[in-house]
Amino acid sequence: MNGVLDTIRAWPWGWAWLTFFVIVLLRAGATYGIGRAMAAGAARGREPGARTLAAMDRVDRWGPPAVTLSFLTVGAQTVINLGAGLARMTVPRYLLGLLPGAALWATLWTSVGIGVVTLLRRSGEDRTWLLVAALLVMALVVVLTVLTGRRRR
Repeated sequence: MNGVLDTIRAWPWGWAWLTFFVIVLLRAGATYGIGRAMAAGAARGREPGARTLAAMDRVDRWGPPAVTLSFLTVGAQTVINLGAGLARMTVPRYLLGLLPGAALWATLWTSVGIGVVTLLRRSGEDRTWLLVAALLVMALVVVLTVLTGRRRR
């Protein structure tokens, strides 16, 4: 993986950004597609109940911002994209969250992300604590954003 990052880092910024953008579109889109296929298989021959339909409606309505924000996290991306597919979020609504999220992810990786990975790799020290701290800060930002949004409603 490090060799691939070094190679991409040597490219012009626009090409590197486009590469990361396409990678995340394919990866996240495939995860969403797997969720949709699982939901179709589980629902074969059954109609969802009223509560399930209401939950699916909420995911369809509020899911795009969650999909976009998931690209600021590590690990939650897969869960949220799979969940969007499982809840059968419509493709147009999913794309409303995926496209800006993929652009955000590509921008972070072509600027800050590659630099951080390179710095950590070159330092030769175990910097796991730094990664954990960064993840906690990102999680805190997401939680505060959600809580602020709920208070405003």
